[in-house]
Amino acid sequence: MSYLKFAVDSVSILEEEQSMEQQRKEATERLLSTQGHDNLFYSEENDGVGVGDGGLVAVSNFTSILGLSIFMAACITFGFGCAIGYSSPTQSSIMEDLGLSVAEFSLFGSILSIGSLIGAAISGKITDLFGRKLLVLQLMVGWGASFMYVVGSFVHWRTLALLATIPGLLQVLLIFFIPESPRWLAKVGREKELEAALLCLRGDKADISDEAIEIKNHVESLKSSSRGGIVDIFQKKYVRPLLTVVGMMVLTNLGGINAFAYYSGAIFVSAGISSMVGLITLAATQTVVGILGTTIIDKLGRRPLLLVSSAGLCFSSFLTGVSFFLKDFNWWDQGSPILAFIGLLMYMGSYALGGGVPWLLVSELFPINVKGSAGSICNFMGNSTGWVVGYYFNLLTEWSSAGIFFTFSAFCCANFILIATMVPETKGRTLEEIQASITPSSD
Repeated sequence: MSYLKFAVDSVSILEEEQSMEQQRKEATERLLSTQGHDNLFYSEENDGVGVGDGGLVAVSNFTSILGLSIFMAACITFGFGCAIGYSSPTQSSIMEDLGLSVAEFSLFGSILSIGSLIGAAISGKITDLFGRKLLVLQLMVGWGASFMYVVGSFVHWRTLALLATIPGLLQVLLIFFIPESPRWLAKVGREKELEAALLCLRGDKADISDEAIEIKNHVESLKSSSRGGIVDIFQKKYVRPLLTVVGMMVLTNLGGINAFAYYSGAIFVSAGISSMVGLITLAATQTVVGILGTTIIDKLGRRPLLLVSSAGLCFSSFLTGVSFFLKDFNWWDQGSPILAFIGLLMYMGSYALGGGVPWLLVSELFPINVKGSAGSICNFMGNSTGWVVGYYFNLLTEWSSAGIFFTFSAFCCANFILIATMVPETKGRTLEEIQASITPSSD
């Protein structure tokens, strides 16, 4: 866990370094321009200023350890995405080669949710660490799943399984080159090792004294504000935001995301569409839309993005249900596969657009002393319902393919209503302002 924290710390430090570097560059540019030193340039090695003909040059403190740490964070989330997307292109071949029944493969396909349930107790702390970066990590998960969709359309399922282990193997190798998390070292009181870790990130010549003090103070504040334990999340003032976020997690999972992610290849085939064409197009769609979502969320806000995403999930599930309904009655044989194709692409695109926003709200709706507890509860409830959908989907399609997608649409509609009536806009607002808007009479 501490290595994951270190990787996330590294992303945070890189963001802080870029901001600080830009501020230093701008200040130096203003100073040199006012003094008329056109032959001077900005350089960390010369206390911020050097001489040359190329003008001002900013030199970053980006180190190899920092780069490896960020790469490790990418491997973790990319590998998780590979696990999510593995079953979709391999379902028919695995069932045929191993002689698995529908129920047995459903257990295999949904077992990832069981693992997530086991990790629910500690995952809430990850919410404390990630915050805004959750959306970037969500994007990497989508890329991992997309990689499985594309490559799995061309290689044997055993080969795909070996390829999916590469991110995990890279993590094992990188562990030996990456020190502990600076924040974890501060938490356990290992101050000398904390300074050594920061020097690995910043560079041997960097002045890390102020940053070390800041990290120690931050850790101490976390300790003092987190002594109440999980019971604090059940205070009256947190009931509405907790029920709102848990409700979004549960309804999103009951809306079928795990069914679409785990079994989209089989859904394409059942609708009369080539699995290869469908999965490759699906991978391209969710990659492009995922990038779009991370770039526009701070411009549009959380609430509008959630409303658009949930409306898209509702409509696309209904459209997919209509396709199977027409297919069951042999109506419009040429058009029903097109409807299913559009429905699946729209569904996964809609989820890629706003699927990570509820986790962002967890980091914005709750103060630091209960944020971890809220994250753990949300993760447990979400993955519980996610497992139910992942396990029973294939069995329920034998009952009625159209019926299960109409059911997904109903849950997505309920989620849209919940968001429209209960979710506040958190963009550009302080925690106190958000709390006042949702619990105006709280104690």
